[in-house]
Amino acid sequence: MELLRNAVRPYAWGSRTTIAELLGRPVPAPHPEAELWMGAHPGDPSHLGDRSLLAVVDADPVGQLGADCADRWGNRLPFLMKILAAEEALSLQAHPSAAQAREGYAREESLGIPRDAKNRNYPDPTAKPELVCALTEFHALAGFRDPHRTVRLLRELETPGMAVYTDLLAGQPDADGLRALFTTWITLPQPALDTLLPELLDACVLHVKDHGEFDLECRTVLELGEAHDGDAGVLAVLLLNRVVLAPGEAIYLPAGNLHTYLHGTAVEILANSDNILRGGLTPKHVDVPELLRVLDFTSADMPVQRGTAVAPRMWRYPTDAPEFELSRLEWAPDETDEVLLSSTGPQIMICTAGAATCESEGRKVELGRGESVWSAAHDPAVRVTPVPGVRTQLFRATAGG
Repeated sequence: MELLRNAVRPYAWGSRTTIAELLGRPVPAPHPEAELWMGAHPGDPSHLGDRSLLAVVDADPVGQLGADCADRWGNRLPFLMKILAAEEALSLQAHPSAAQAREGYAREESLGIPRDAKNRNYPDPTAKPELVCALTEFHALAGFRDPHRTVRLLRELETPGMAVYTDLLAGQPDADGLRALFTTWITLPQPALDTLLPELLDACVLHVKDHGEFDLECRTVLELGEAHDGDAGVLAVLLLNRVVLAPGEAIYLPAGNLHTYLHGTAVEILANSDNILRGGLTPKHVDVPELLRVLDFTSADMPVQRGTAVAPRMWRYPTDAPEFELSRLEWAPDETDEVLLSSTGPQIMICTAGAATCESEGRKVELGRGESVWSAAHDPAVRVTPVPGVRTQLFRATAGG
């Protein structure tokens, strides 16, 4: 069991205050800080002292990961945990299934596309499911909304240019209708977008002024339309669920789920993969045919998890992802009971509030806010005790079942 030193990723959509404040550094940071990475990702691995976690795992995969995990994931740590600090919207995106990733990776390898090329969709052959759990109020767009409700929204915003698209979905309010409308919008020529989008934004302004039923959805379109002028992704967001998570609530994003994170701070856990198919709201590469190949147009309200109590002070966020599992540990200021964490695989814990003591067979680590710890598969069980007098919260990442 050892303290981790983690990498901060400075993407333009990040916050200049959130991660700096979490890590106890001067605020504001000199540039946006979007993600704090905890794991053995080759692009920016965590460090244990002067050694990268990637090198530590490579040197002893069975001892660090456990025999089952090492065998199943080819001696790789299968998950990556992050603190995500979104000040602006991320790109509209989806991720492939394991089978789609393997096929896409093999295809691009055979074509000789460099793995770091800007037009590369599959730099690795693995899936990328993810789960995001809010630390602050967290806003997202995720999954296709029930098309009947979307038709109601489009009727509210109907303009001369929008009417034909409203009728298209109204005539087939199902997954095939959503696919047809999304495909039509994402492939519109730029002159058509330059006519349609201003009409849509004007209609959203009127809807907000009238305090209409879809006020939040319209405000989102206006914000994204201002930031991404002429982008077809602004139309696409009309089809997605608008989600607001309270702290401790989470959403799981399996393969094919079209989504973007809009604003807020969260713990994110995902498979250790870089496979992203973008659909807009970005100047980066958008491969429409490949995106359409992986998208799941099934529609429903986005399920929100609040965590399932599995032990005193411990809540788990279950998914079907074999790569990871996320748990939350939490104590009120007057609660001091310890939690014993045992695992046959690797685990990472980060303290997001208060402080805690982690003990494992005589070794003791004081874990303050923003600090994280690595526990290898061969380590003994970890005993976690909160520092009394303050609310304490930790998140724990392990490999999935």
